[in-house]
Amino acid sequence: MTRLVRLKEIAGSEELFTSGHRLCTGCAEATVVRQILHAAENPVVVANATGCLEVASTIYPYSAWKVPWIHSAFENAAATMSGVESAYNALKRKGKIDRKIDFIAFAGDGGTYDIGLQSLSGALERGHRMLYVCLDNEAYMNTGIQRSSATPLGAWTTTTPVGEKIKGKSEYKKDLTDIIVAHGVPYVAQASPSHFMDLMNKVQKALRVEGPSFLNIFAPCPRGWRSEAEISIQLSRIAVETNYWPLFEIVNGTWKINLKPRQKPIEEYLKPQKRFSHLFKPENKWMLEDIQHTVDKRWEKLLKKIDNQ
Repeated sequence: MTRLVRLKEIAGSEELFTSGHRLCTGCAEATVVRQILHAAENPVVVANATGCLEVASTIYPYSAWKVPWIHSAFENAAATMSGVESAYNALKRKGKIDRKIDFIAFAGDGGTYDIGLQSLSGALERGHRMLYVCLDNEAYMNTGIQRSSATPLGAWTTTTPVGEKIKGKSEYKKDLTDIIVAHGVPYVAQASPSHFMDLMNKVQKALRVEGPSFLNIFAPCPRGWRSEAEISIQLSRIAVETNYWPLFEIVNGTWKINLKPRQKPIEEYLKPQKRFSHLFKPENKWMLEDIQHTVDKRWEKLLKKIDNQ
């Protein structure tokens, strides 16, 4: 039976992502990274794609990382870690390394859903033993809050402005997790920093598999979402409770829902974010209804996957 995370052990473990970084106040990415590194049971090597996490945690000559860390380009964190893992295997075969080391790649949604998808797909297909973590804050926040394919319907960004003709982004959010599952990798999951025990247990499961694993983790961005800094974790929780961001995992093709909440209306998630404020005008009521319908439909689709196994 898989041993679960023990809080006493976590509380006493070393901080491997330190304070003093320059991520925005309320940014969920720092919380997520701390949770992941606390959950790791073996020494880790990290590859970090260009993005908010990278630029704010390694401003020369400082670094918030207390693990071996490699900066990759925006689009190739998975390829970078593929090379590191391959080098490790070669050294292990030669008897130069005799301990287990885990490999974690971090990237945002821009570097994962979009320009990093080719690199990630190749690494998954080749079967490299690594955990790839997507920090999903739903836009290219580092470069000016431009829309990505992770940006949801109706959201304001600097490239999907709100006016008389355009009502925010006109396309739906890409279902990246399903795309990763289609690669047939041993472990895939969605997680949220609000449910930290679930997140850290998933990290440990992911790092124990022999092969690639993937975590899509919700990461609220107060700057880009126009939300209050102190409610980021609360927003993460509401995203789960509205079924906007359901918690589930796929282990060797078997689907499991980790939490079935008493579903709250999607308005409770959207209202605290000014990027959606235009949706609450009477003439845009249809968009709220459309978003709720889409959330419900995706949840029903998830339930069917569980039932049809």
